[in-house]
Amino acid sequence: MKISSTAFAEGNPIPMRHTCDGEDVSPPLEWTLPPPGTRSLALICDDPDAPAGTWVHWVLYGLPPEIRELAEMVPAVERLPSGAKQGVNDFRRVGYGGPCPPPGRAHRYYFKLYALDAAPDLRPRATKQELVRAMAGHILAEAQLMGTYQRAP
Repeated sequence: MKISSTAFAEGNPIPMRHTCDGEDVSPPLEWTLPPPGTRSLALICDDPDAPAGTWVHWVLYGLPPEIRELAEMVPAVERLPSGAKQGVNDFRRVGYGGPCPPPGRAHRYYFKLYALDAAPDLRPRATKQELVRAMAGHILAEAQLMGTYQRAP
């Protein structure tokens, strides 16, 4: 399973449009066929370079396995039309919160997609920690895309 974006390539800068300095909208993402037995998909985006430790930017789960993409600008709602649910990020908001590092060195942002053999039994607004616990023992495959963002000092 592979994940990619038409907005940025692996290891390259995330466009300002997808950050707090721009429109702060989620980037378009697409992925290849998950493995047989996949019952749902989950997505976590986080920044391990944040000053206070890993900062969570997006938590999404319960995405049907037949879906192969998320269009740009996923709405910040608890439930998407596909049935997927969105959790709370470290900005304390539902949905996507784009890169917003302090001025200085570039930070890395990992978009991690998980193929699961079950749908997590979680309500909307779950945290990353709750999702990680719910996924334990259910991950069939994982794919990741890393982009960077830097604000001028």
